[in-house]
Amino acid sequence: MSIIEAIIIAIVEGLTEYLPVSSTGHMIITSSFMGIEKDEFTKLFEVAIQLGAIMAVVVLYWRKFFDFSRWQFYVKLIIGVIPALILGALFSDKIDAMLESPTTVAVSLLLGGVVLLFIDKAFNHPTIHSENEITYKRAFLTGLWQCIAMIPGVSRSAASIIGGMQQKFTRNIAAEFSFFLAVPTMAAATLYSLFLKKWSDGTIKGYELILQSQDNTIAFIIGNVVAFVVSIIAIKFFINYLKKYGFKIFGWYRIIAGVILLVLIYQGIIG
Repeated sequence: MSIIEAIIIAIVEGLTEYLPVSSTGHMIITSSFMGIEKDEFTKLFEVAIQLGAIMAVVVLYWRKFFDFSRWQFYVKLIIGVIPALILGALFSDKIDAMLESPTTVAVSLLLGGVVLLFIDKAFNHPTIHSENEITYKRAFLTGLWQCIAMIPGVSRSAASIIGGMQQKFTRNIAAEFSFFLAVPTMAAATLYSLFLKKWSDGTIKGYELILQSQDNTIAFIIGNVVAFVVSIIAIKFFINYLKKYGFKIFGWYRIIAGVILLVLIYQGIIG
């Protein structure tokens, strides 16, 4: 992976991580379209690049993340992330296999787009208007919804936001709680990939793979910086847009992207 390729992937990550369009799906599509070799570092990079996106949420919402008097906030996040941790550990190998399938991404984009066309009307009577009103039970159930995003192309953001709205959150609160929930969820996946998972046929850990060459190290650092900056811009845009217009435009985008991707796969352009 070249530095330019790393920057492009990081931009895609930053733009799509918190939008309901699937960052993983878009990174898979982008990598395939650019012909980036799916070596071990590329697979690691597409997970570890989330560090920059995580820091964007922490910086934007630093008052909530560092207000230690609100201990209930941290408990809700822990409860919400438990389902993803358990299912992620149980099905990590199957998830890794699906990550290499553009067809899975295309179908997920298409079906998810159809869901987003109707989500605003389906859950239009919210009763939860602030994060303080979210109960531990609602946090856990929202975390269960988030697990659907283990299928590439589903979108972690979309799954958790829809889960929040199903639990009677307003669109704004559902989106913000989705951002908060992303921090421990993505941090767990990233740290696992860096420090626990063995790469290169089980011979080295992720951080060793990054430090294996200067090019890998530079790509990792620059990629996370780019993802951080772009994520901040994307989050601000998404919250403002969501308050005014809802999810329909993202639904149409997913449907169009899914159809285009299926055509490209059928023609052998992406495989």
